[in-house]
Order: sequence, then structure tokens, then C-alpha cells
Amino acid sequence: MARFQSGVIAEANTDALFITLNINPKTDSIVNLRQVMSGIPATELSFRQRYPGADLHITVAIGSEFWDRLNPGERPSELAAFPALKDQALDAPHTPVDLLLHIRSERHDLNYEAAVLLQSRLADSVALVEEVHGFRYLDSRDLTGFVDGTENPQGDHRAEVALVGDNDPIFSGGSYIHLQRYEHDLEAWNRVSVKQQEDILGRTKADNREYASADKPSFSHTKRTSLKDAQGKSVEILRHSMPYGNLSQRGLLFASYGRSPVPFTQMLESMILGDGAGNHDHLLHYSQAVTGQAFFAPSIDWLESLA
Repeated sequence: MARFQSGVIAEANTDALFITLNINPKTDSIVNLRQVMSGIPATELSFRQRYPGADLHITVAIGSEFWDRLNPGERPSELAAFPALKDQALDAPHTPVDLLLHIRSERHDLNYEAAVLLQSRLADSVALVEEVHGFRYLDSRDLTGFVDGTENPQGDHRAEVALVGDNDPIFSGGSYIHLQRYEHDLEAWNRVSVKQQEDILGRTKADNREYASADKPSFSHTKRTSLKDAQGKSVEILRHSMPYGNLSQRGLLFASYGRSPVPFTQMLESMILGDGAGNHDHLLHYSQAVTGQAFFAPSIDWLESLA
């Protein structure tokens, strides 16, 4: 397998920047972008050597709609637009962008330094769409008060879930990313009793115990996202989600990494469209997706070939 970007499967950090960008329509913008992208693995290595305790990672990923402009020849076999879905009041919009920089470490100051450095190199080749600061909240909880990411793959299984293999040799070591920014209505959520909240999540709040499968309501978040394929095997993604917020806006930056986009799409359909009997994910009554983007994070070898 080709060398993969370290941030694809590395364990969670305490701090992250999710930066989305669009390319300016200038004749030399893509030339400059290719040059900058080819140097990102070396930039990450430099930070890691200078600050070994910070565990810094820089993942760069290319938007599904922009891919053919950057690389009009070969394309990852499953790269497609974000699977927008809408059912009555529930909405997962498609808001395409060209580029994602996912910078994370144990230090916000170093994430900031890396972001400023890359911005200076990209210069006016790009325009900022959104910059979201994600942070670890308490003992890895979402702002709803529940522990997040409990079902993430562990150990070597993270690579099995998140990295493209020999099924697409040119893009081996890459990863399909789906990004959604959710805004929470915490005032409404906090008016709900703890028991109702637990039923909506399908796990206890204080001690993070998952309900037995038979006890989960059909509308619970864990019921709607704990899926099996035709062979009875668990449908899995690697989540790199983090809370974000200030005094006026709070939510979750949801990031799914996978060897295929299919598991994410299946989970999203289960959450919004439900089980065919009207049972959708009731957590979505309190948390609204306002963005939706699909990317591919290529291998280090592929990035370095852009120079």
C-alpha cells in the first residue's frame, strides 16, 4: 500500500482546525495549488520533528467536484458528490467546496501556525469558505453532554476501515471523507429530560452505557447508525468529529473517513429516511446539518507526484 497521510488513521487529538477553501479562477492558481499540496507531507514532518509531543497531523483532501480540474486524468473509482438528502423537515444539504485542510494536534497554537503557513503559500490562489475550530470537550463528549465516537474502530482495524486498498491500486492509501457541520439547538435539547435524551441517543448519559439492542427505540441515534451489511458484518466508518462553539453558535463538525463512501451514505440514509416505517433519527430534531461535502484524501506518494 502507498504511504497514507498520517491524520487519516491517527488517534484523536484535543484540538483541530477544519478549513475549507475554493480555488480562485486564475490560470496559475492550480499550478500553485499543486506545488503547495505536494509539499504538505514535508511540512507536517517538519512540525512533528520540531514539536514531537504535539502529535500534529495535516490532512489535505480534494473536493469531489474539483477533482477533475486538479487531475483531469485519473479519478478515485468511488469519488462522487455528497449524497444530499431531504425528508420533510430533515435535511442533509450538499454545499460543495474545492479543498479541505484538517489540521489537528494537542496544541491549538501549532494548528494555527500550520494554517497560517499554508495560507501564506496558497496566497490568493484560494478563497476561505469556512474555518471551524474543534476541541475536546470534557471527557470526549459532544456539547449535548454525551460521549462521542465510542464505536470508532480501534488499533489496526482503523486502517482497514479508513484506507483504500488494492481494489483501486492507483489510489491505494487514500481515504474518502465526508464533512458536515451540525448546529445544535441546545436550548431545546436541555429542556428534554435526561431519560428522553438517553432514549434518543440509545445510551446512558452519565456513564456512557449503550442500551441493549432490544431496548433501543427505533428512532434512537445508535439504532439508526448501527447497521449490518448483507453478510451480517457491521457497517463502519472512522469518525474524526469534534465539537465547536462560541457564545452564539454551537455544534458538531462531523468528519467521516472510509475506504469507500458507501458506509457513510448508508448511515445518512438510515438517519434521515429511516427504516421504512417512519422511524428516523430523532437527534436530528435538535441538530441541523448546514453543510455537506465529499472529498478524497490521496496518499503521500500521490501528493508528492504533483510537484
